[in-house]
Amino acid sequence: MKMWRHIPFALLALGLGYGSALAQDAPADKHWQFEATPVWADEFDYTGLPDSTRWGYDIGGHGWGNDELQYYTNSTRNAAVENGVLTITARKEDKEGRHYTSARLITKHKGDFLYGRFEIRARLPAGRGTWPAIWMLPTDWAYGGWPQSGEIDIMEHVGHNPNQVHISAHTEKYYFKINTQKTAIKKVSNATTEFHLYRMDWTPATLKGYIDNELVFEFANEGKGYPVWPFDKRFHLLLNIAVGGGWGGQQGVDDSIFPAAMEVDYVRVYKMIDQ
Repeated sequence: MKMWRHIPFALLALGLGYGSALAQDAPADKHWQFEATPVWADEFDYTGLPDSTRWGYDIGGHGWGNDELQYYTNSTRNAAVENGVLTITARKEDKEGRHYTSARLITKHKGDFLYGRFEIRARLPAGRGTWPAIWMLPTDWAYGGWPQSGEIDIMEHVGHNPNQVHISAHTEKYYFKINTQKTAIKKVSNATTEFHLYRMDWTPATLKGYIDNELVFEFANEGKGYPVWPFDKRFHLLLNIAVGGGWGGQQGVDDSIFPAAMEVDYVRVYKMIDQ
């Protein structure tokens, strides 16, 4: 449900291969496996700003398509690595006409992937008004703007409903504004106090989402082209905490909770073994 912002088409970046044409029939599920060693990873075993060879930033405070309240920065006040953990921090402070700051880290042009296993171990922020997400957007927007080119939500959480974690996918046919999105919800009573493993296995046939290696979400390729399955193009990862917005702010924002942080122990991407 973390909506689009306009990104130009035909951007070029390093990917994993596996070009594919627009599907006409549902592909057979070959039960693809994944390599044992990550093809891309950040273990956060350093100190300071996130590694600039792996991470970039979305910066600004224009609402990000969701009427969000924060201004995203590239400051260590909002994203920093220490003691083996990346911490993204939302703060109650004024910046460029906004009253909150946060960070939105992206791997675009530094990690763009077509299929694979994505693992992120994280502890989520607590408090009404927070809206953290671990998710993916298309790098090239080959089928048009949001939602035509798709969105993959590995983990979404809103502070006013702290015991529920959401996994979703959005496409032109299936997305939240027409209430057709593909979504699963799992109760995770300690999501804000303990680390959990959020995982997405993406193959030509399915998206499968897991929490602590338990299958929670499954969305199969129906073979009806990009309006249903735009997931045959490269995507990149995003990590962020939004403040307020159409979903995160449904019950207002509790200013007493800030600073509010999401801690990420590691991000690992495993290449799909083609068959």
